[in-house]
Amino acid sequence: MYDGKKLLAIQIIVLIFFGFIGYKIAVENDSTLLDSGEIEVTDSNGVTHFFDESPNSVVITNTYAATVMRMLEVNFSVISGVSGDFIDSELWPELQDTNVIQHSAHSEIDFEALFDVQPDVYIVFATNGMVDTDMIRNKLEPVGINVIALDFYKYDSLRTEMSVLATLFQKQDKLTEIFAEFDELEELVKTRVENISDDQKPKVVMEHHASLTRDPVVLTASSQWNDIISMAGGKNVFENLMGHTTHVDMEAIIDSNPDFLMFDGITFEIGFDNYDPNDQCESHFGFIEERAGFDEITAIKEEQMVVMAGEFAGPMMIHGLPTLAKSFHPDLFEDIDTNQILDDYFTDYHGINRIGKFVCVA
Repeated sequence: MYDGKKLLAIQIIVLIFFGFIGYKIAVENDSTLLDSGEIEVTDSNGVTHFFDESPNSVVITNTYAATVMRMLEVNFSVISGVSGDFIDSELWPELQDTNVIQHSAHSEIDFEALFDVQPDVYIVFATNGMVDTDMIRNKLEPVGINVIALDFYKYDSLRTEMSVLATLFQKQDKLTEIFAEFDELEELVKTRVENISDDQKPKVVMEHHASLTRDPVVLTASSQWNDIISMAGGKNVFENLMGHTTHVDMEAIIDSNPDFLMFDGITFEIGFDNYDPNDQCESHFGFIEERAGFDEITAIKEEQMVVMAGEFAGPMMIHGLPTLAKSFHPDLFEDIDTNQILDDYFTDYHGINRIGKFVCVA
């Protein structure tokens, strides 16, 4: 009887041992990303991902990624997690009951909430200084979550990044339609500004929203606005400076005597369903006008200060290009209804009427 119990105990130990080995192998297989597959995409960090089929569980944290997915007509049922940026917004009704895995696109991830969702893919900013993309990748990819890094806010990479999602979700035909519309809008602007001489192009200083609280921070050559300003027939005064943004002295702006002072609208309550209820734009213009020596700047004297909503720096940038070009060269675009172009963008791609204040002018 004793030998029988001993034999049974040995059998149980063996079963437990092999069960553990099997579990370990399964976990390791689950936590290893595919190194080949029918679908291959390379993100904006240069990381290549492989999939046997389009993912059916995706977490997104910024509205730019959601916008491109909607433009491509990707079924939102694949979105299993979002950030708080989507909540209580009329623009994203399908996502109001979706699991929230972080407060905003720039905040810390609630990893417990994320792991509860068990997504195939987490889409994150690639080069945003407020997001530690490498840290996120190092934490999530070992447990089998593909971290695909895409920005959608830089002109020189917008089409490439949209192509990544089109390939991932097999929406290449829709992408071709979108790019054809992009081409038309770019050609519309190009044909009207291409003969403008350099000395006729308005000098533009584009300040980052950080300038609200400290010395001027301007957008430079690698910023999301530099290419668009140039395409609209303007010249970014600080386009030759290094980096995405950089501090400059007040005297540098005064000496450049810009024709336009622009400010990105991220921290202003303007854009879709926002109307600057606290007159932030007006207060900011007053703050700029009171800077010592700024009363002699052409942009101040001619009342050519502009705040443009954050949407203009995202996937809507091509549809917003005529609006900016008309601000710089109103006489060349008198016959172009730029508001209608923006209206059509929201009805065609979002299926909703455009509401809100999108541009503030001094």
